[in-house]
Amino acid sequence: MIHPGAQADPEPGGDNGINPESLLSSALTLVGEDMDRVNELIRLRLDSDIVLIRTLGTYIIRSGGKRLRPLILLLSAGTSGYRGDHHITLAAVIEFIHTATLLHDDVVDESAMRRGQPTANEVWGNGASVLVGDFLYSRAFEMMVETDRMEVMRILAKTTNAIAEGEVMQLLNAHEPDTTEETYFDTIRRKSACLFEAAARLGGLVGEQDPATCDALAGYGLHLGTAFQLVDDVMDYVTSSTEMGKDAGDDLAEGKPTLPLIHAMRTGDSAQAELVREAIRSGSRHRMEEIVEVVRDTGAIDYTLAKAQEHSRLAVGALIDLPGSGYRSALEDLARFSVSRGR
Repeated sequence: MIHPGAQADPEPGGDNGINPESLLSSALTLVGEDMDRVNELIRLRLDSDIVLIRTLGTYIIRSGGKRLRPLILLLSAGTSGYRGDHHITLAAVIEFIHTATLLHDDVVDESAMRRGQPTANEVWGNGASVLVGDFLYSRAFEMMVETDRMEVMRILAKTTNAIAEGEVMQLLNAHEPDTTEETYFDTIRRKSACLFEAAARLGGLVGEQDPATCDALAGYGLHLGTAFQLVDDVMDYVTSSTEMGKDAGDDLAEGKPTLPLIHAMRTGDSAQAELVREAIRSGSRHRMEEIVEVVRDTGAIDYTLAKAQEHSRLAVGALIDLPGSGYRSALEDLARFSVSRGR
């Protein structure tokens, strides 16, 4: 079902004078009715006779997220020509899984702010956040069973397992300045990018695409998710707390050896490297201004953004044999959006 002949954008992260938000809004407009249905289904399936579940779940779901992962699934299904309803259910499932990971992450990281507002654990406490996260996971699996497709369940079971492995890897790497670039990429692949990968693959699967096309869509999602995470890790050093929706320097305070820090330690002089190493070991942002200066002076921001651009190009390249359509163009726009946020 692959149609050859379409050409990939040679510079998917290129500026071209385009507002990053316009790239996202054009994609959202294309599947606006489907996204409305996803949001309504999320609202319905958050229902529980346990008031705290409804309250906390609704709070985090409505806290301003871009619904990027459900959007990828809807666009992938669109480019596959799907006309049923399973993509709506699966898009809600993907969002529930993502939200559950956020609830658990914020507890582990002791985060106080996300998307510009207090985290659920800050408002209701760690216990409630963990347990409602568990509810969202179980509700997601309940919904995926309703599709009655073993391959869907296999993909999502494998994905949630990989996410859990990535979360454990991140915990083990915390405060460890000797974390390698290879380990870093393995961690973000499991913890973040694999859910993008699953969303894109599921769109092809429900559209009855052949294995090669499903693999191409999955490759797109994996590279897009990687680019997105790389830019997120840069934004900790170039963006204000208000713009990020979380406290600047949070990654450093949590002792996370992200790629900008790994590169800064590798290329800086001994004093610069030791400054960063000590900050990772102690999990402190009290010398944040000096560390930002080191990250900039060593070219770590440009290096990380170049890696993001590379993965954005690979994401677009993965779509090259898919038929040209508005849906495919929107997927390409998301690749541009993923890296344009970092400028």
